[in-house]
Amino acid sequence: MNSLSTILIVVGLFLVGGIISFVKQKMPASLIVLLSISAALCLVAGVMRLEVWN
Repeated sequence: MNSLSTILIVVGLFLVGGIISFVKQKMPASLIVLLSISAALCLVAGVMRLEVWN
């Protein structure tokens, strides 16, 4: 597990926390969708960069 994959996974989990917070605050749905897409991209990129796939 290298540092970039760790950073991407941590940022993705941080954004997931933001999604939960924004849903509780009843923020606009478009903002929640944008945050969800960016969280998913960070998590997928972090998982794909893990060195266990070789």
